[in-house]
Amino acid sequence: MYFAALLARTEDGWEASDTELDDVETLSDLTDLAREASVDEDTVLVFIEQEDAWFGVVRVDGEEDPRIYVSNASAAARSSYGEILLTDELLGREPGAEDSIAALEELVGLDGTEDGDTETVGPSALEDDDGPDPDAVPAGPLGDTGVLSDLGLAEAELLMLRTDALAEIADALGAAEVLETVR
Repeated sequence: MYFAALLARTEDGWEASDTELDDVETLSDLTDLAREASVDEDTVLVFIEQEDAWFGVVRVDGEEDPRIYVSNASAAARSSYGEILLTDELLGREPGAEDSIAALEELVGLDGTEDGDTETVGPSALEDDDGPDPDAVPAGPLGDTGVLSDLGLAEAELLMLRTDALAEIADALGAAEVLETVR
């Protein structure tokens, strides 16, 4: 089960709204959604949580690039909403690397042979002996651990959050009551 909400900072404090992510396909779409909720280009936080598996926070300040924190990248990678947050830049990959991988997969059949070849290649021939897979998503936290530090939640506290993390974050920001109204 997923929960997604926007917290927009205003002169009077935080305003919360739940949000549907059905039409959001990219980080750019999510950033645009956050900017639409912004009052005078103030800070907007997007919370996404998959119950007991992972949570993510995207911070949008005006026209600046979004700042992202994901509590468990490998769990988020198995989620359509998590994939939105796990950009090439966040994962330390070359932009467009996934397109290159898809093109290579088209060239090589499932049996490990190129189109037209009849020789079967064993799994050991396909493995890379140069070390860990560069496309693997790391287990554990990923992103900007200081994303909320100026708002009242230190990096160390953010890293320690596990279950009911969004409620604890909202509490540290002084927005627990407004977040609870949309939960």
